[in-house]
Amino acid sequence: MSRNANTTLVSATVDFLSKHSPFDRMEDAALDFLGQHATLAYYPKDSMILTPDMGPPPHFHIVQRGRVLSREDGDSVSGNVTISAGECFPIGAASGQRATICTYSALDDVFCYQLDNQQFQQLLLLSPVFNRFCASHVSTLLSQSRKQMQAQFSQRALEQQSMNTPLQELCKRSPITAAPDAPLEQVLTLMGETGVGSIVITDPHGKALGIFTQSDVLKRVVLPKLSLDTAISEVMSRKPHTLPLDANASDAALAMAMHGIRHVLAVNDEQQLCGVISERDLFAMQRVGLRQLRYAVEHAHDIPTLQQVGRDLRQFTLNMLGQGVAAEQLTQFISALNDGITRRVITLNLQQHDLYGVDWAWLSFGSEGREEQTFSTDQDNGIIYQCPEAVDKDQLQMRMLEFARDVNADLDRCGFPLCKGNIMAGNPEWCLTIEEWQARFGNWIRTPSPGALLNASIFFDFRTLYGKRHLANQLHRHLFALSQDNPLFQRMLAGNALNCAPPLGLLRDFVTEEHQGQSGFIDLKKSGARLFVDAARVLALRLGIASSSTIKRLERAAKLLETPKEEMDAMMEAFNFIQMLRLRHQHLEEEHGRAGDNLIQPDKLNQLDRRILKESLRQARRLQQKLKVMYQL
Repeated sequence: MSRNANTTLVSATVDFLSKHSPFDRMEDAALDFLGQHATLAYYPKDSMILTPDMGPPPHFHIVQRGRVLSREDGDSVSGNVTISAGECFPIGAASGQRATICTYSALDDVFCYQLDNQQFQQLLLLSPVFNRFCASHVSTLLSQSRKQMQAQFSQRALEQQSMNTPLQELCKRSPITAAPDAPLEQVLTLMGETGVGSIVITDPHGKALGIFTQSDVLKRVVLPKLSLDTAISEVMSRKPHTLPLDANASDAALAMAMHGIRHVLAVNDEQQLCGVISERDLFAMQRVGLRQLRYAVEHAHDIPTLQQVGRDLRQFTLNMLGQGVAAEQLTQFISALNDGITRRVITLNLQQHDLYGVDWAWLSFGSEGREEQTFSTDQDNGIIYQCPEAVDKDQLQMRMLEFARDVNADLDRCGFPLCKGNIMAGNPEWCLTIEEWQARFGNWIRTPSPGALLNASIFFDFRTLYGKRHLANQLHRHLFALSQDNPLFQRMLAGNALNCAPPLGLLRDFVTEEHQGQSGFIDLKKSGARLFVDAARVLALRLGIASSSTIKRLERAAKLLETPKEEMDAMMEAFNFIQMLRLRHQHLEEEHGRAGDNLIQPDKLNQLDRRILKESLRQARRLQQKLKVMYQL
């Protein structure tokens, strides 16, 4: 080909590309490189261009004319994507140098500009615009997933809140009953122990004879000064209103409004008691507001009330899932409400423990310390305090431990399980003076053994939940001063963060693990979220970033390191997707009566979510690669 002909061809290529994104914003030198190296290829109609079986694609394609069909294996027609003139493929596979997960075929006679792998990688280095375009590709996929997830949970939330819900579905716990001759003292004790607001009096055949509620205590027992030996049948409301199990919530609401009552009994065909429906149950079906939840937490007078608030919280977060709230905001909300419950538990326990005159603070660690709690979370907490000069330290610690153990026990009752590793304030190891905490942190940093690095990954993400905030601030300053002056510790902490690799196979499969004899699982906490959390912690300690939030750490690190915004945005979007996947999985598990965990089976995800999970894990690999370069690991 003559020089003039080649120049004309390059000019035509550049002219075409400059009309399409992202090439219309590409730097002149990069656009000229693309024009010089792109070759034009032809694919006849219905021919295959790329398939997963081909391995890493030999070329990056830009459609010049015609249409290309992108289809995932086994996907429905609704999941097909048509790629038209000016659009590129396969972005994710070419960037990651891995097999494509889609099959690309020619819908028409197709002409494509092509770059081989080496030229594609050169273009990424040559053009920041093109590099950012490829890095942010995952954001588009995440947007699609959020819409899909929103549609799914909007429907579920509406179904759960529907006033057409049969009473049988609302009877989630066995009713608390008593015999008619039971003495008042026994009945009141039973109500207190079970935390119920009403008790049904039944005959030996299980048929309801009456009902006794908390509101009856004052006017029927206290004011008349009745003996606690009085039989419950003397003060119960007789002939309680009943409805069949196949009646719905609106029938119960109507009965309460018409008869001025607060409870309706659900009975079977034999008129035997099956459940109690209260006004509160009907209220919980409606949209519970943030203000109501906060008010309920702040004014809870006992632990059973806080237990109910926790259940309302789950319903509210389901509504938020249905409204498409992002994972970062959702985990912050869960953490904020959990903070409120913890503070109220502490306040209630302070009524029984005298800590007056002592400067102390309740610390949260781990996911709560980062404000990244999901539905399934246990306790990770501690106490930091100052011992006054005139006070015996051992005696003061004993008082602090007694208080902390009562708080730990009540938090367990409120749905925050005791930590299996005993990382709790009630453990003497984590109920320390500020000097002891500083010494503990100093030992871990100066002697970074495997155990010390593990502790750092838990305890270095901390914040104050209650008490004297300046104590935690002082500990933070001490931590940064020690870690920033110790590059060896940073390097070992970075190496520890790299010990867990993203569970990605060489070609297209995930690397999965076994659970209870079954294979095919990925732990989204250990092998997903943790990859971002650990890397962000290293960056925070290196750069002196005070925030404990993973997202805020990444945002701040990107600015300090002058990382392209689009590149870091893609990593944060990936982390948020994994968090959202955890939330969705835990919610569905608990709905089916199983303990919410972080174990998912990728093969059971829909095609879109499986695709985004792979891209998200690749973003984690890119973040880890930054640490490798930074610390030469």
